[in-house]
Amino acid sequence: MTIKGYFNESYKICRTDINHYKKMNQSIKWVDVINNKKAINETQLSSKQLIKRLQIIENNRIYSEINVFLIIWREIPRYRLIAKLISLPIIYHICWLVYELLAIILFYKNKNLLKEIKK
Repeated sequence: MTIKGYFNESYKICRTDINHYKKMNQSIKWVDVINNKKAINETQLSSKQLIKRLQIIENNRIYSEINVFLIIWREIPRYRLIAKLISLPIIYHICWLVYELLAIILFYKNKNLLKEIKK
């Protein structure tokens, strides 16, 4: 099973998390989405969509939001229990909401950085 993750390396928190996951499991191929036309073609998402949210393609299906973390954590033995807990309905919805809020905050916090990258 091939898993390919798309992330915004210009966000320090994303870069830190992905580098951690890379050390824990090398089976996921990670792609930086900044100014990356190939990532746009592979995902059929806009540059803005790729920049705003972490994405994963697994078995030719694209996942985003908290589902991405469930896939990543499922692949890392140390995090499998967390993935199972977050999969529970009430916990899942709370985590989804927290992820959405953080994604919006990070996007607007880094908007100036993104303008510089696109130049």
